Amino acid sequence: MTESPKYSALLQQLDERSAAFRSAIATAPSLDAPVPSCPEWTLFDLVQHLGTGQRWWAAIVAAGPAEAPPAKDTAEAPREVEALLAWYAESSDLLLGALRKAGPERECWAWWRAGVSPANAWGVARRRVHEVLVHTYDAQLAADAVQPMPAGLAIDGVAEFLDTCNSTPAAWPHKAATVHYHATEGRSWLLSLDGTGAWPAPLTDDAAPASVSATGTAEELLLFIWGRLTLNDLRIEGDKQVFEHLIAWEPEE
Repeated sequence: MTESPKYSALLQQLDERSAAFRSAIATAPSLDAPVPSCPEWTLFDLVQHLGTGQRWWAAIVAAGPAEAPPAKDTAEAPREVEALLAWYAESSDLLLGALRKAGPERECWAWWRAGVSPANAWGVARRRVHEVLVHTYDAQLAADAVQPMPAGLAIDGVAEFLDTCNSTPAAWPHKAATVHYHATEGRSWLLSLDGTGAWPAPLTDDAAPASVSATGTAEELLLFIWGRLTLNDLRIEGDKQVFEHLIAWEPEE
């Protein structure tokens, strides 16, 4: 199957981010090191979480359209560093192989199927790129060796989070509001919250001012929406309570 250039680039990003994750783990002082951004987790727990996720999504993509996902493999990963890194590399290869074989349009189960992101291999690949991207930050933080994220990847990460995690038909349980995210690199996004749910909305010149806005680099915005940074790490204008409600919201569809 011939891959589209965009899909091939997405798979390359997934491979590159997985390599960066392995590098962070390999240079860490100990697998028992705590992960400050993931309370109660050690680096070993982080690797097991991400590797198990890669294997699970590989099985999901391979299964194709389904009403429910296959069961997760709950076997514990090896605890010796080299064996653990090899296990994680195999996990990533399994996912990449499944994605390449499926092609971008192959439908599959996805927990975000009622949102904006497509429930197909392309949607899975994009989600996993950013899952690995953020967990690489977690690993680097634990190893005291944080490196800047690629700006373009962080920009897409904000958009992907809004398309996937912040798009739902579950009714917003508070007063209707809009949230404006502005990256200092020159990109902006708008999230609409009302009785129809939460949806990314187009930015237009005649749009009313947002209820609240957050400004920072794309990396800072991405880490904020993933819960790694706080409101104090960004420039906030408007009704801060909207963000507080959004952070606490757990919609049921």
